[in-house]
Order: sequence, then structure tokens, then C-alpha cells
Amino acid sequence: MAVDSPDLRRVDGTVPDASQLASDDELSGLVTEAADPRLAELDTMTVAQLAEIMNDADQSVPLAVRACLPTIGLAIEATAERMKRGGRLVYVGAGTPGRLAMVDASECPPTFSAPPGQVTALMAGGFEAFRRAAEGAEDDSGAGVEGITQLGIGPLDTVVGIASSGRTPFVVAALGEARRRGALTVGLSCVPGATLSHLADHAIEVAVGPEIITGSTRLKAGTAQKLILNMFSTISMVRLGKTYGSLMVDVKATNHKLRERAIRIVSRVGGVDREAAVAALEKTSYRAKPAIVMLVRGVELAQAEQRLALAGGHLRLALEPGP
Repeated sequence: MAVDSPDLRRVDGTVPDASQLASDDELSGLVTEAADPRLAELDTMTVAQLAEIMNDADQSVPLAVRACLPTIGLAIEATAERMKRGGRLVYVGAGTPGRLAMVDASECPPTFSAPPGQVTALMAGGFEAFRRAAEGAEDDSGAGVEGITQLGIGPLDTVVGIASSGRTPFVVAALGEARRRGALTVGLSCVPGATLSHLADHAIEVAVGPEIITGSTRLKAGTAQKLILNMFSTISMVRLGKTYGSLMVDVKATNHKLRERAIRIVSRVGGVDREAAVAALEKTSYRAKPAIVMLVRGVELAQAEQRLALAGGHLRLALEPGP
């Protein structure tokens, strides 16, 4: 489908000069496409040497992420505030960023009992592209706009556009449409002055430098993106009351391992033995938070759920003395 060019106005309403945006002619000049001259003889090295080089390169990624922590923190804080009011966290990516986004989103329901769609991913080429690369899909800007439209993105939602080069058409168009609809927009890239940054309320540009394999951004760039997506989903869920301390009190106990985890959590926080923890969990269909409230406050299930509702789902608040 034909679409208008994305709105490239900055948050302050100004329009960046064309020289600041990466054109097709400038693609070879992007940091993500640069070759590291120190690796000119890479193909002649031993396996041990290659492993050491890759490990050394990987150690630089957390430091690059750390340099972006102030921006990351502000973006997550704004995201969590919207999620508290019913907003969604939506990742948009193509290729490796899209796959990383889908993995992160898919982990939220079992880890935090996040409702369907609260954290979701929009990937160029759809789910089939997760299993089999569909590299051409990243150039379909119309599909990016359509995906945002189909999700019904609005002002309470946060849309995180992820593109190592900061210029992927599918992602740029999606973020532009999300911004037009009033959503909070975040641009996550690995180049300075990225196109995505001009569309974002919060621009995260992680300077990981050239890759071991020139242009293979599934490596350092992908690692940086994974680390940051971990922060977005995990910290947002902590702010929503999905943990008690570091304990996964909203775990969805759908298998033996997770049921055992729920038992340990209830036993520890509730201050009871395994038998009492199991008994409480059986009354709550293995939901740890109401089971803990029942044990600590000495109430029945209905009262435990009421206390949690009044506390906005925060177990610590629900356990405080009071009616």
C-alpha cells in the first residue's frame, strides 16, 4: 500500500536537515556498516583467537549500554506510568531486532502473568519471518504503518522502534505513525543522529562500534538491544508490582518447575512450611500473591484479592496492616 512519508519533525516541532538523515548513498558510511581494520586477517585466525576476539568485543557492549542509562531510565519511567493506566509496551523491529523483540515480549506472560497484548512485538514479515528470514520485509514502510494501525495504537501506549542502523523503513514508518497517534515513542539504534531518533520522545543511541563480521548487527548491536529490552520489560513489570523484592510473585505456574518456584516463594514470604504453602496455593489456583496475603493477613481468598486490588496489585502494600 502507498503511504505518505513519515513525519520527521522532532519533538520540539523542528525538522532535521536532510544531511542529518542517513540516505541510501550514505548507507556505507554508517557505523553499523563499518569494517574494523584490526580484523583484516580474521579469516586466518585460529578458533581460540576468534573466540577471544569475540569475547573481548562483547565486553564492550555493557559499557556502551551504561553510557545510555540516563535516557533509558527516563524512557522506562514514562513507559511504566502509561502502563499503569492501561497502556501497552509495543516493540517494532525487522530481522534480528524483530526476533529479539518477539522473544522479550513472549516471556512476559509466563514470568509476570502479563495479560495478552500488554507487551507485544510487531515484526517485519510477521511471525513467519521469525522462523525464516524475510530480509525484504524491512523495506516495506506501508506494512509498518498498517501494523501500528491494526494494533490501534494510542496515547497511553509506548512504541519502541528498534533498528541497528536507525533507518529501517518498516521501523521508521511504524514509529512515525505511532507518534502521529500520540503514543510515547522510543528510538533504539546503534548509530549517532539516527533517523529513528528524530521521531522519538526518547532517543537511545548505543555506540557499540563496528562488528566482528562487518555489518552483522546480530552480534554486538543485537546484544545491546537484548540488554535494553530486558530492562524495558523487567523494570516496567517491577514498577507494576509484579515482584516482591526480587521474587517472581506473579509467576504463572504452568509446569512442574514453575509450581515448585511458586511453592518456594509462598513458603518464604508467607513464613510457612511447604505443606501450608501448597494448601494455600491450591485455594488460589497456584497464584502466589493471593496465597501469600491469605497466609500473612489471615484472610480468605476473596478478602486477599480485594486487598490486592486496592493495592493496585502490589503485594507489599497489600500485606500492610489495615482492613
